Amino acid sequence: MSATVDVVVVGGGHNSLACAAYLARGGRKVVVLERAATVGGVAQTVELMPGVRAPAAVNSVGRLSARVVRELRLHEHGQHLVSPDARLTALSRDGEALTLWADVARTAAELRRFSVADAEAYPKFDADTRAFGALLARINSQPPVDVEHLRRSDLFSSLGLWWRYRGLGRRRAGELLRVLPLAVGDHVSDHFQTELLRAALAWRGVRYSALGTTDAGSTQTLLSDAAGTTDGAAGEMAVAIGGPGAVSDALAAAARSSGADIRTGAEVTQIVVRDGRVAGVALADGEQISAPIVVSGANPKRTLLSLIDPAQLGPTLGWEASNLRLGGSVAAVQLALADLPAFSGIAADEARPRLSGRILLAATLRSLDRASDAVKARRVADELLLEATIPTLLDPHLVSDGAQAKHVMNVLVQGTPYHRRDGAWDAEREALGDRVVARLEEVAPGMGSLVVGRRVVTPLDLERDYGLTEGHPLHGEPSLDQWFAWRPLLGSARYRLPIDGLYLCGSGAHPGGGVTGVPGRLAARAVLEDPRRAQ
Repeated sequence: MSATVDVVVVGGGHNSLACAAYLARGGRKVVVLERAATVGGVAQTVELMPGVRAPAAVNSVGRLSARVVRELRLHEHGQHLVSPDARLTALSRDGEALTLWADVARTAAELRRFSVADAEAYPKFDADTRAFGALLARINSQPPVDVEHLRRSDLFSSLGLWWRYRGLGRRRAGELLRVLPLAVGDHVSDHFQTELLRAALAWRGVRYSALGTTDAGSTQTLLSDAAGTTDGAAGEMAVAIGGPGAVSDALAAAARSSGADIRTGAEVTQIVVRDGRVAGVALADGEQISAPIVVSGANPKRTLLSLIDPAQLGPTLGWEASNLRLGGSVAAVQLALADLPAFSGIAADEARPRLSGRILLAATLRSLDRASDAVKARRVADELLLEATIPTLLDPHLVSDGAQAKHVMNVLVQGTPYHRRDGAWDAEREALGDRVVARLEEVAPGMGSLVVGRRVVTPLDLERDYGLTEGHPLHGEPSLDQWFAWRPLLGSARYRLPIDGLYLCGSGAHPGGGVTGVPGRLAARAVLEDPRRAQ
């Protein structure tokens, strides 16, 4: 069986769905092909046990682009996000708890328990982070300029960026250039004394990656995480009612309402290339779909090395793709809990508001760096870094009436390399789950007795079940050499890959990872604005 469409979108992740929605709105006949039974990729809601649903891996969807939400009318398709007052609560083994609130003044007041100097410095740090994030959000909202093929629109957008940069003021403009390539540990240490605060802020510069707080450019990762949000230094936090899968479902509904065809259980095994240009795709069941344009939501390494015939790829492009750094360092554990755990340092009457945000178990910069060092040495860290959320505090309907559990906890685990020097993930999956529960017990005594259900997702599972090559949730390291005009490769940052008619729309494209929908939106714009390819 063979069909013909205008555009094939490979993969059904949130960026692919956003891309398909925009393309269909632009009048293109689009088909989305997803090998799994459901769309969304890691932005799914899974059944943890009967009557209990949990995020597949994602802790927060607070970076979802407001522009994408507005333009695709996701609220009309059932999306509803809720943000708590607490953005993050950092816990130490000695019973200290520090909460970063959405309210800057409230956070500053809390910091006075630790350091008066830090309390006074925090509002300025937060204001600077918001200003820098706003500029990066503008950078992220448009494709990087291709200096070899400048258009008039590129000149106007560059002038707009220049004026926004000038608008930072002399101090902030100079400070931004200083801190972008800076190690995030140095950045936060320049401003604060309290180690728990330093680690809480620096965490966003290394999360989902093998970066440590001493690695150059990790401040850029922190500021990019602040781009497109209004949460400043505290960081974003939002859950979708119904779990992250509700976001993917809303994007799928938006795409279908515009005419896109979304097929699940349809695995693309090859992107067909003839005479240097895309001709369509071949599926695992033997079906072929003809199309002059293919947009891949898969990561760039899988797209180029697994889906393209090496003879069509060529040695240079193949070598460049093989050198992309995708080694993942992240696992996830979902827990069904009989009751809300009691955490040391948090009074019972404060538990629900403080625990509604992200919960961080990484109390020092040194602990962040030790985990990074372990990943680089291809061994599991002795001290795992944990970021947990309890989404049922904001969305109790994740647990049905009569279920054995009352709460769900989703735990992001870092310090778990995909590439291991010793051991195998399939053999040590449950041992990892045991270690995570034991680590939680250190700050929440009795936690283990509350666990009535558990699901462990290793880096290998992220690759096999969700198509994340080498288990990297961001489709590639977010370091400076794989950012902006260098993401995924220099010369391919405007979503067009070197094969005519082939585009990239996933997190491996500019502006990078996270549940934003921005790469999908910009990739669709690239297709629609290219008259030669989009006719």
